[in-house]
This record gives sequence, structure tokens and C-alpha cells, in this order.
Amino acid sequence: MTKVTVIIPTFNRGYCVAESIQSVLDQNFRDFELIVVDDGSADNTAEVINQFSDIHKISISKNRGVSFARNLAMKQARGEWIAFLDSDDLWQKDKLAIQMKWIECNPDYHAIYTDEIWIRNGVRVNPMRKHRKYSGDIFRHCLPLCIVSPSSVLLRGELLSEIGGFDESMPVCEDYDLWLRISMRFPFHFIEDKLIVKRGGHKDQLSRKFWGMDRWRVHSLEKLMRENGMNEEQRGWVLQMLIKKCEILARGYGKRGKSQDEYYYQNLKTKYSALVGESLK
Repeated sequence: MTKVTVIIPTFNRGYCVAESIQSVLDQNFRDFELIVVDDGSADNTAEVINQFSDIHKISISKNRGVSFARNLAMKQARGEWIAFLDSDDLWQKDKLAIQMKWIECNPDYHAIYTDEIWIRNGVRVNPMRKHRKYSGDIFRHCLPLCIVSPSSVLLRGELLSEIGGFDESMPVCEDYDLWLRISMRFPFHFIEDKLIVKRGGHKDQLSRKFWGMDRWRVHSLEKLMRENGMNEEQRGWVLQMLIKKCEILARGYGKRGKSQDEYYYQNLKTKYSALVGESLK
């Protein structure tokens, strides 16, 4: 059985995907397969991918989104472990080797992620305090924003089969959603080595295409509330975060003169504030 399946989803990234692919092929750890999914690109992405012979290529005729692309590749994956790499990011040569060495000594873990180097518009920048990363029970730390980069994580395939893949209805924050579902039940281990390079600032970043990312985080948090799989402490944390994010969104829509959306999130805030009150009785 192959040890690791690496999945690179890409859409109109002909200008950078070759570097991402090569950073995987240059790994010191060799027991892996690489699946690259061209998610309906209209540029030269297909030509760039076809330059590489020792990879598994999947071509989707119509753009379906990063979650669909990753999930499709996972269905064909043969690896015991699953790793992802965004097509604008890079891996350091010993990324997989360091993670797999740690796993050999800690076989009970299901999720491992690493630190990262941030590049914005070609310049190295430092992450803010809110992006600090943690080991162990990271559920509470994952509630404000996504602290686990898809490009850094390594997940046991059995875990993904049990939890499920990425939510294909979410155009953004699909990673935030998955990490919450996993960390609600399983610990993560954080490796402090900076083993990936996250490159940002370009116009086609999903995070730059959508205003109000918290809309999708609220969507994810509400799913957790409906599924009712949390313990009481986790439920309390989620309620507090829902109230906070609904308040931020209502204020933001109010400043933009979008009274209907402002009213919607004000009502949500009232709803979840009432639930907090009930839990205190």
C-alpha cells in the first residue's frame, strides 16, 4: 500500500502550478503518489501538468470548486495518509519525511500539521498573533479562523473516511469547516518546523474573491450546532463564537447599507444569545 497520497487541486494556475508539483516530486520521502486535479482550467494549466509524466492526472471539464476537486481525488487515493498542496504553495524538501518520522514514533495520531513561511507579493511577512498554532485539542483555537493550512496537514485516510471530506457547498472556508469537524473529536499535532511556503497576494486567491468570510464560518458553526455531536463545553464555545461573528457581520452589513443582511445577522445573534441564556439557567 502506498504510504501517502498527495493531492494538488488547481484552476487557471498555469503560471505557478509547475513549481508546486516539482516541490512534491523533490521530496526526500519517496513512498507517495501525486494526484493533480485540473478543475476546468481555461489557461495553459493542462499543458503544464502534461509535462510531468510520473503523476496521476485528473481533468474536470467544468470548474466545480476546490472541495469537489479534492474529494474526487480522495476517492481515487491509494495512500494510507492524505496530504494536500494548494497549487500556489510550495513544500520544503523534507516536509513529508519529517511528518512521517514523527508518525512512526506516535502511531496513535490521525492529524499532523506544520508551521509555514508566508510570502505576500514576493515579500516574506510574519503571521499575526491570531494565527498562532497549537498541538493537542485545538478545537477552541480553530473557532475564530483557520489556523491549519491545507498545504501543511497530513491526515490518516481512515479519518477522512469516517469524518467525510470537504463540504462542496462552501466556496470558501471549506478547510475551516473540515478542521472543526476533525478537531471536535481528534487531537492535532503541530510540528514547529516551517515546512511549507504559502504564497499570497495574487488576484485569483479565493480569500480575495469573497467579502465577509465570516458568513461561511457562521454557516459551518451552525452545521455543528445542528449535528449535535459536541460536548457541552464545545457547544458553549461555538455559541459564543456564533454571537461574536454575527455581531461583526451585522455591523459590517450596516456600514455597507445592506439593511436586510444586517437584520438577518442581528436576528441570528439574538437567537444564539438566548441559547446561551438558557444554558445558564
